[in-house]
Amino acid sequence: MSDTSGQRRVNVVTMGCARNDVDSEELAGRLNEHGWSLTSDDADVVVVNTCGFIDAAKKDSIDAVLAAADSGSKVVAVGCLAQRYGKQLAESLPEADAVLSFDDYADISARLDDVLAGRSLVPHTPTDRRTLLPISPIERPSVHVATPGHGDRGTQSPVEDLRGRPKSGPRVLRSRLVGGPTASLKLASGCDRRCTFCAIPSFRGSFISRNPEDVLNEAQWLADDGVKEIVLVSENSTSYGKDLGDVRLLESFLPRLAQTEGLERVRVAYLQPAEMRPGLLDVLLGTPGLAPYLDLSFQHSSASVLRRMKRFGSTDAFLELLEQARRLAPEVGVRTNVIVGFPGETQEDVAELERFLTEARLDAVGVFGYSDEEGTAAVTLDGHVDEAEIADRVEHISALVDELTAQRAEDRVGDRMTVLIEEINEDGAEGRADHQGPEVDGTVLVPEPGDRAITVGDLVPVRAIASEGVDLIGEFAQDV
Repeated sequence: MSDTSGQRRVNVVTMGCARNDVDSEELAGRLNEHGWSLTSDDADVVVVNTCGFIDAAKKDSIDAVLAAADSGSKVVAVGCLAQRYGKQLAESLPEADAVLSFDDYADISARLDDVLAGRSLVPHTPTDRRTLLPISPIERPSVHVATPGHGDRGTQSPVEDLRGRPKSGPRVLRSRLVGGPTASLKLASGCDRRCTFCAIPSFRGSFISRNPEDVLNEAQWLADDGVKEIVLVSENSTSYGKDLGDVRLLESFLPRLAQTEGLERVRVAYLQPAEMRPGLLDVLLGTPGLAPYLDLSFQHSSASVLRRMKRFGSTDAFLELLEQARRLAPEVGVRTNVIVGFPGETQEDVAELERFLTEARLDAVGVFGYSDEEGTAAVTLDGHVDEAEIADRVEHISALVDELTAQRAEDRVGDRMTVLIEEINEDGAEGRADHQGPEVDGTVLVPEPGDRAITVGDLVPVRAIASEGVDLIGEFAQDV
């Protein structure tokens, strides 16, 4: 039973990616259960869920902590930056009243009570979280390591959800911080890959899949709350199930998830190209209820750069993968991220990346300039590219990407598509088609709803009649 005595007010601020969004909502659920009132202002404590991925994200997170401190509230830093640096962050950021680790999440209410009472909390000394779990899936259930975004695996039934409504099955310890018809759902935590540029496994830990039934239960909970589209997130969704002894669990799980009552659309984020397999591609692009959409983490296409990244593939291999996908679903949407300026990258490598981007016909591409991340193998590689040259390459590839993705959107003019309406304003109804992921891709605007009674959360048939950059302008159609 929730402790509702002495309402304390907390504001949970989220920085970074969709995985952090889920972590924040789990923290909010735990706090709600222990009598905390969730607010966006005038809070007793502001919890900043930080990002520790790249320098820009770290700076944004620190700025968020400083802004929260200016509000006069107590400030607590959690999340990836806090986990990664612990004591070091606490010493360099005295504006934070506490810096907490993932291991504090289960008792987050008590930790915040300590902060309000003025009790000093000793910040943790970070360790490499990859060493905390054995590899054997048989041993893992007996090992207790905090895994953000996994929630509690309670089995009591029936119970009430955090809105007080009767609910059968395991409880869902999560409170939504942002409404709307779309929500992220954590599929797994951590990563077992060893990409030389990435520090995430060291502070997020080894790859741990969530129990399928827990994911299904949370999906139903979200659907009951009005969510129409779920985005499955993790550090590497293609690895789902391998630590449970079933490397093809994703193929059998996704059709079950797509049948969740009330859900209209499911998309999967963070797919690893090297782990794509024909059977998974068939399921992703041939299952009713799954958006024909591939979020593929290519990072580069030059085989020599990929080898230095400890990744696999090449321009031709990636183009063949995309060709296979389009044979299954010609309308498939594809997004990716690329890194330019990686140590050892030559002008020939940049030209190879240009060839891939030009031929790939991608819908959305994030372009990042390489920067050293402490603790990663790339720091020790030879051939570091001058920062000014990296900036030039980012500008060049970004300009190419803008041109190519705008052309890809223009190619979709005339297509009919199903659009999930997310906003209605004076400009019309706006939402996303199957080929557009939330926030990171383009949108579809329908300026003239006509006599249709359109509401947020509706999925409506639209024909694209024009494009503006990666965005489309459409008109309502009779069907798709």
